[in-house]
Amino acid sequence: MAVHHSLEVADGSVDDDGHLRRTGTLWSCIAHIITAVIGSGVLSLAWSTAQLGWIAGPVCLLCFAIVTYISAFLLSDCYRTPDPVKGTRNYSYMEAVRVFLGTKRMLVCGLLQYLSLYGTDIAYVITTATSMRAIGKSNCYHREGQNARCHYGSSFYMLLFGIIQIVMSLIPDIHNMKWLSVVAAIMSFCYSSIGLGLGFAKVIENGRIAGGIAGVPAAKAEKKLWNAFEALGDIAFAYPYSLILLEIQDTLESPPPENQTMKRASMAAIFITTFFYFCCGCFGYAAFGNGTPGNLLTGIVNGEGFFEPFWLVDFANVCIIIHLVGGYQMYSQPIFAAAERWFSSTYPNSRFVNKFYTFRLPLVPAIRMNLFRLCFRTVFVISTTGIAMVFPYFNSVLGVLGAMNFWPLAIYFPVEMYFVQKKIGAWTRKWVILRIFSFVCFLATVLSFIGSFEALISAKLS
Repeated sequence: MAVHHSLEVADGSVDDDGHLRRTGTLWSCIAHIITAVIGSGVLSLAWSTAQLGWIAGPVCLLCFAIVTYISAFLLSDCYRTPDPVKGTRNYSYMEAVRVFLGTKRMLVCGLLQYLSLYGTDIAYVITTATSMRAIGKSNCYHREGQNARCHYGSSFYMLLFGIIQIVMSLIPDIHNMKWLSVVAAIMSFCYSSIGLGLGFAKVIENGRIAGGIAGVPAAKAEKKLWNAFEALGDIAFAYPYSLILLEIQDTLESPPPENQTMKRASMAAIFITTFFYFCCGCFGYAAFGNGTPGNLLTGIVNGEGFFEPFWLVDFANVCIIIHLVGGYQMYSQPIFAAAERWFSSTYPNSRFVNKFYTFRLPLVPAIRMNLFRLCFRTVFVISTTGIAMVFPYFNSVLGVLGAMNFWPLAIYFPVEMYFVQKKIGAWTRKWVILRIFSFVCFLATVLSFIGSFEALISAKLS
C-alpha cells in the first residue's frame, strides 16, 4: 500500500476555519485514495489467494473490501465534530481520536500509527531490494537459460536503497512532494497492470486454470493453518487507508458536505482497487497454481514467476522501485515532522535543533537543513535499512504489519468514534451490530498476527 495527502487550496477566499479555500473534488479524492491503497501489498495477493484456495481466497478479498468501506463510512463522519456537516474540523486521524476519545487513547493511536509508518518503510526496503534482485535474475536467465544458477544477494541492494533515501530525506516536508505522489500513482498502476496482463497471458499459454479449492497443500495441518493466517495478514495490509482518510477528506471543497463526497469517493476507489486486487490475485494463482510466488513480479528470484518477456518483467520491477522510492518518503515524512516539532518545542533555544542553513545545488531548488534534521533522518533511514537486512521476508513482514494495525486503526477507533459522534447508546441494535463487526475483525487480526509472526520467526531460524 502508498501514502498521499496534500492540502489543495486556491488563492483568494477562505473556508470556515480560516484556511484558504479547499478545492478538492470527488475525482481528486478518488485519485488520492487509489494512490494510497495500491502499493506493494497488491503483489502478495496471488500468494495469499493460493494459500486460501479458489473459494476462501476471493471471498476474503471481497470481505476485506467490504470491511474497508464500512471503516471509511464510519470514519468519514468523524471529520467534523459535533455535527458531521457543520461542526469543527478534525484535520488528522490522531486529532479526531483526541477529540472523540480523549488524550490517553490518542497516545495509543499515535504509537500504533507511527509504528505502522515505520514498519511500512521497512517493508518498502525489502520490496525494493527484491525488485532489484529480480531485474538481475531476469537478465541472467534470459542470457543463460532458465536452468542457470543466477545468485544475487539482497544486502547490497538494501544499502543502495538506503543511500538513495538519505539523499531523498533532504526534501523538507510532505508538502514539497506532490510530484512524487503523482509519479507513485502512475508507477503503481503500471506494475499492477503488467502483473495482471502477464498472469492472464500465462493462463492462456497454459490452456488451463491452475489451483484448487483448498489452495496450496502443506505437509502438516498446522502449517496449512499458519500459511492461511499469514495470507489474511497480507490481505489486511493491502486494503485499509484509515491512517490518512481524514487528511484526504481535509482537501475537499464544501458544499457538498465533505463526508458525503468521501463516502462516494471511497465506494468508487474501493471498487476500482478491488478489481485490480481480484485480477492480480486470481490470475496470478490461476497462472502458477501451487507454485505461486510470494511476490508476483519478483518470484523469479525463487525460481518461480514470470521469465519472459524479460524486458517487460524488468520494466515492471523498475516501476516498483520508482514507486517505492517515493512511497518510502510518503510514509517517513509524517514521522520526521512529528519528531522535529517535538524537539523544536522542547528545546527552543538549541542551535542544533533550530538553526537552519541553506544549501544551493545545481538544477534543484534551495534546500533548508539543520544538523538535527540531517542526523535524525539519516539515523531513521539507517535503522529501517538495518532491520530490513535482519528480517528480509516479504510476505511475513507484510502480514505482521497488516495484522498489527488492521483492527485497532481500521476498525476499533473508527467504531468507537462513530458511537460518540452519533450518540449511539449501549445495547441498541446499531451498537450490537457494530460490536459484533468489531469482534469478528479482532479475531481475524489475532489469527493473522499469529500466522505471520510464526512465519517470520520460522524463516529467521531456518
